[in-house]
Amino acid sequence: KEAAYAPYSKFRVGAALLSEDGTIFKGCNVENASYGAAICAERTAYVKALSEGHKNFKALVVTTDQTEHVSPCGICRQFISEFGPASLPVFLINVKGESFPTTLGELLPHSFALEQGNKYLM
Repeated sequence: KEAAYAPYSKFRVGAALLSEDGTIFKGCNVENASYGAAICAERTAYVKALSEGHKNFKALVVTTDQTEHVSPCGICRQFISEFGPASLPVFLINVKGESFPTTLGELLPHSFALEQGNKYLM
């Protein structure tokens, strides 16, 4: 989150994605004056990992400057469901360093992801 570019919202978010081989990919949110062009920290981390050939992940961590635990937005939940099983551990970290563990399946139950896409769209 230290590298976040958030001049409009001042809402910094960081993400760390642990790949199957132990590589950690960091991401931060990057805002834009055209709000629709902004990208969230979680998608930044995933795009970095995928662009380096990593497709299997062990865990995702999301952190903010808030005292509450902030979960990924709906777009990020849908995006990350494409690349992880419902059992993927997700840790939401608040500004105090306290962790709220959950899973991708708990964040996005009944998702439409790769498994359904392969079944219905191919």
